[in-house]
Amino acid sequence: MSRIGRKPVAVPAGLKVDVSGKKFAVEGSQGKLDWTFPEGIDVAFDDKARQVAISRKEDSRQLRALHGLTRSMIQNMVDGVNKGYEKKLEIVGVGYIGSITGKVLQLRVGFANEIQKPIPEGLKVTCPDQTHVVIKGPDKQKVGQFAAEVRAVRKPEPYKGKGIRYEGEVVRRKAGKAVTK
Repeated sequence: MSRIGRKPVAVPAGLKVDVSGKKFAVEGSQGKLDWTFPEGIDVAFDDKARQVAISRKEDSRQLRALHGLTRSMIQNMVDGVNKGYEKKLEIVGVGYIGSITGKVLQLRVGFANEIQKPIPEGLKVTCPDQTHVVIKGPDKQKVGQFAAEVRAVRKPEPYKGKGIRYEGEVVRRKAGKAVTK
């Protein structure tokens, strides 16, 4: 039995949970999320205990893997609509800046052109100043994916440390060619 999969997911008060067929939906203060869970997995919501229980029909290798995955996805959805997720990025480099115009994140990070990344639906992106970007939303996967795409525009390089990095990320610096003497 999956250690992660057999733990029930506690649902805080104030969230609406709906399990119908193969679809799990949850709605809270941060928004609404739904997900279609895989065949062979059963999801049941106990309204009195405010818990979601996940079980599998058989013990095949694939269903054992999907059991834990389903529980983690449901836990992330419940946490997302309750509190939300947030990623912070830092832009490091002389003349490197970021700004928001409408539904587009504009980045000037050392290329000849300004990079424009359209902001996905359901995410809230802000720039408290020109060197920081904050990405918020209820969907953990969307928040992480967009943050990774923005970081991939100009990854931090190891010689000067310039680029876009997660807040608190440590970039290992290399010594330049002057060290060889």
